[in-house]
Amino acid sequence: MLQISVEDSEIGPGEAHRWHLVPLTGADGPAPRRMTGYNQAKHFTVAQYAQSVDDPIRSYVAASFELAGPVDLDALAGALLELVRRHEVLRAVYQPLAGDLGCEVLTPDEVALKHVYGGPLETPAQVTAHLQEAFREVDTLSWPLITMGAVVRTGSTTVWFSCDHLVTDGLSTAIAINDIATAYRDLTATAAATAPAPATAPATATATGTTDGTAPQPGPGSYLEFSRTQRRANRAMRADDARLDHWRAFRDRNGGLFPRFPLDLGVRPGELYAPVTSTERLLTGRQTEDFGAVCRALDGRLSMGLLAGLALALREQGGPEVYRGLMPFNERGRGEYAESMGWFINTLPVEFPVGPRAGFGEVLAAAQEAYAQVRAHAAVHFVKAWKLLAPAEYASLRYWPHAVNFFSYIDCRRLPGADRHAAQRARMHVWVSGCNGILHWLHRTDEGLFVNTIHADTPQAAAVNRALLDGFARVLTEPLGR
Repeated sequence: MLQISVEDSEIGPGEAHRWHLVPLTGADGPAPRRMTGYNQAKHFTVAQYAQSVDDPIRSYVAASFELAGPVDLDALAGALLELVRRHEVLRAVYQPLAGDLGCEVLTPDEVALKHVYGGPLETPAQVTAHLQEAFREVDTLSWPLITMGAVVRTGSTTVWFSCDHLVTDGLSTAIAINDIATAYRDLTATAAATAPAPATAPATATATGTTDGTAPQPGPGSYLEFSRTQRRANRAMRADDARLDHWRAFRDRNGGLFPRFPLDLGVRPGELYAPVTSTERLLTGRQTEDFGAVCRALDGRLSMGLLAGLALALREQGGPEVYRGLMPFNERGRGEYAESMGWFINTLPVEFPVGPRAGFGEVLAAAQEAYAQVRAHAAVHFVKAWKLLAPAEYASLRYWPHAVNFFSYIDCRRLPGADRHAAQRARMHVWVSGCNGILHWLHRTDEGLFVNTIHADTPQAAAVNRALLDGFARVLTEPLGR
């Protein structure tokens, strides 16, 4: 699964269809108020404040994938509805509390889909414009927080959905693609077994109405229940709690909780810039395999080899001799939440030396040791540490205070449904309305190692990004002897 902007996705023309999530009146009403996650509460209150000062910050996490052959629109609608019924976080209606966020949850039987035919999209440019507009419809402060649709052609269909970050993360994207594709396959198989041909809505009809689909399969663990457990575990934490020692020490050495991106990007303090997005391959599949073997021979993980390589590339471009950054940490585990949608991401500080004469093996060992420290302190959530250790910043910041050093890596080959990603042309699309720094999302597929970049639209940021990625690729290939 590639992470790529929708503008670069090369989705062909076709007939536009939308499915809008709508609530139904249930006999018992929505479930009682539930606790939300740390990330959700902060994200929602930031959106509220930004709206109040007429400075909205918009973003989405979207995806697209292909279904081969003529589409069964009824089965596709059923599969999309099953996604929402399966994941409780998508059915939650979020409500502000005093400095916090709660939600009430519609039951699976209290939601339906309204189908709307959108007409023909005759050129790739029209498809791109249609998806850009649809993706950006999701709004943190409005329900629903997911929008879904398809571009239908004679021999294939592009299925898409877009979520607000409030209810999703990068790993959720692959989970949702797998859930939709699996449900669609099951529903079309059932239709084929019980009827001579699948029922398909006319491509030129303006179809509206609700689709109930079929009864959902047993769902995965609830993100809201996970959040409740996590919040209870940290309820009694205070600023002097020993569990915050790791964060406190990092803050003191760093001069704050947010580690600065160490190179000059030509951005002015307090300003956001238009985002520039690109995706490129850094290593081929064979090179990535060989680089992983080099890391293992040095008793390291490939992911930490990438972190070490990036730290070395930064140093070569004039960065510091101590790498400090934030890295996302997946909290799902391998149990009941392994295939749950939600914002299951903690953000943790990583710090290690990158001496002026240190080689790759030495820096890899330091990165491995730093990662072990990260894992040992993963029970404390970044938002909780932020609120306790930097309360003034927590209350006032609407976005990161400056360009922040950030490292992210996903092995997409290990995600649910990954064996079908290539055939499906599975894509994740991440967008933000404004940026004050540079972000790199490293991800691995069978085709190699890729990087999706979003950086502030300044000449200096563009030059720094190009030099850094070229240097990074050089550091990664040097141990391979080519």
